[in-house]
Amino acid sequence: MLATRLPSILPPLEPAELLEVSMVHSVGGLIAGGALTDRRPFRAPHHSASMAALTGGGLHAKPGEASLAHHGVLFLDELPEFAPQALDSLRQPLETGEIWLSRANRRVVYPARFQLVAAMNPCRCGYAREPGYTCKRQENDRCMAQYQARLSGPLLDRIDLRLEVPAVSPADLLLPPAAEDSAAVAARVARARAAQTARYRDLGLDGVRTNADCPVGALDVVCAAEPSGVRLLREAADQLRMTARGYHRVLKVARTLADLDGDAKVGRAHLAEALSYRGAADMVGA
Repeated sequence: MLATRLPSILPPLEPAELLEVSMVHSVGGLIAGGALTDRRPFRAPHHSASMAALTGGGLHAKPGEASLAHHGVLFLDELPEFAPQALDSLRQPLETGEIWLSRANRRVVYPARFQLVAAMNPCRCGYAREPGYTCKRQENDRCMAQYQARLSGPLLDRIDLRLEVPAVSPADLLLPPAAEDSAAVAARVARARAAQTARYRDLGLDGVRTNADCPVGALDVVCAAEPSGVRLLREAADQLRMTARGYHRVLKVARTLADLDGDAKVGRAHLAEALSYRGAADMVGA
C-alpha cells in the first residue's frame, strides 16, 4: 500500500519527461488513442516475470517493465521470489539509467531511470522476526539467511533505503489518521525537487535534475558537509565496509534529506540519518 501511494507525492512529469515517457509507452503499445498524462508511471510486475519482461526483449526488442517505469516507480513485491538472474539484470539500469538490447536484427537503447521500490518478508514463512516464533524448517536465523541469500550483494548495494516495517496490529488501525496528508508531503517534495533542479542548472550540469543523477565529480561541491559529519561518514564507511558506490549514495541521500529540510548545507544529522538507512544492510527484510 505504501508503494502504490508513492506516485501521489511525486511532482508531475515535466514536458521533456512527459515526451520521453510517451515515446517509450508508444513503442510498448500502451498509448491508446494518443492519450497522454503527466502522472508518473507506476509498474508492479508479478514475481514470475522473466528477465526479458523486466528489461525488454522479444523479436522486436520491445521495452520491458524497467523502461516502462522510466521517470516513475518500479515496484517489486516479494523481491526474493523473482528469479535471481532477472533481478541482477536491473543492476545496469539502476547505475546508468539505460538498457541496451542487442538482437540479431537490431540494437536498441531504452531509457530506464526509475525509482526501485521493493518489499519482502524476512523469510519464506514471514514470521521469523515475530517474538516467540520458531521456524518449523530450521533455526530462524538460518531460515532468514537462506531466503535472503537469493538477493545478490551488488543488487543490494544499489538500494539506498532499507527499512524494517513491523506488522500492523488491529489496534493500530483504530488510531486517528496522520496529521500530515499526501498533499502536504507532495508540496515538500516539490520544493526539494525545485531546489535540486536549480542547483544543477546553476552548475551547468545539463540533463541533471535530481541528486540521484549527480555525477561523482560534482559530489564534493554539491554534498559538502560540516567537519563533524565528514568524520562520522569516514568512521561509518570503515565499520560498514562500504563500497565506493555505497559511500557516494550515502552522500546523495544526505543531500536529499537536507533539501527536504530546506538546508543549504549537509549537516551531521542528515549524514547520520542516511547512514541509518544504509546500516540496515544486515537486516534486509524491508
